[in-house]
Amino acid sequence: MTTEHSGDGDISRSLELLWGLGERPSRGPKPALSLDRIVDAAVAVADAEGLGALSMRRVAAELGVGTMSLYRYVPGKAELLDLMLDKIVEFDPDAHPDPSDGWRTVLESVARGGRRLHQLHPWLLQVDQARPLLGPNTLTGLEFALTGLAGTGLTDREKFQVLVAVDAFVTGHARTRLNSAQAEKRTGISDEDFWKAQEPVMIKAMETGRYPHLAALAEDTFAFGDKEDDEIFELGLKGLLDGLSAFIERRGPGRPKSP
Repeated sequence: MTTEHSGDGDISRSLELLWGLGERPSRGPKPALSLDRIVDAAVAVADAEGLGALSMRRVAAELGVGTMSLYRYVPGKAELLDLMLDKIVEFDPDAHPDPSDGWRTVLESVARGGRRLHQLHPWLLQVDQARPLLGPNTLTGLEFALTGLAGTGLTDREKFQVLVAVDAFVTGHARTRLNSAQAEKRTGISDEDFWKAQEPVMIKAMETGRYPHLAALAEDTFAFGDKEDDEIFELGLKGLLDGLSAFIERRGPGRPKSP
């Protein structure tokens, strides 16, 4: 699987493009392309064909222009990826609750929004963001989350640790789902056929009496589809937030303390 890394290009140039800090010509004909069109096309290519298919040449073909024309707008693929990562997290206020609705409602929105993001852009899991470049959309999302956590009694450091924990849960869930889908595509064997092939051996193993708890499981325990995927996600999210709620209650609102 292709792995890319955020911030691997010219960091200064990526930040200029993210924040619109570069000089823009005030005269002359209107350019045929725009940075937004290029980024949108790059996201479309990655969504449809995977991150391995992404290249300046492929994006140019998507736009129906020559490859060299893209370099007037973005230095290369690494910087383009930085722009793509910020583009896909564009914040829509109408899709999120008011932060005054409480920290739990905000974090539920953050988690479910993150899950949708991975469903829409599976290639996101192929990007190592250990060193993320902070663009305007990324900061807007962080500001929303931190506004929701205001008044919880958590220290600033703990607030970010909470966001990291929620992100890790969402990413882990998305990776499990994606790995399953890719296994079926890679091997040509469906999940149903994969597990069915193991059934004769498993039956004999259960008959030995060595695994009484496994043998007693209901037949639908391992049912796995979209409905079950939703249930797994919501159960995990509830457990995570219930634990955080207990931690916050011990602190008392507005009174950060040492752990």
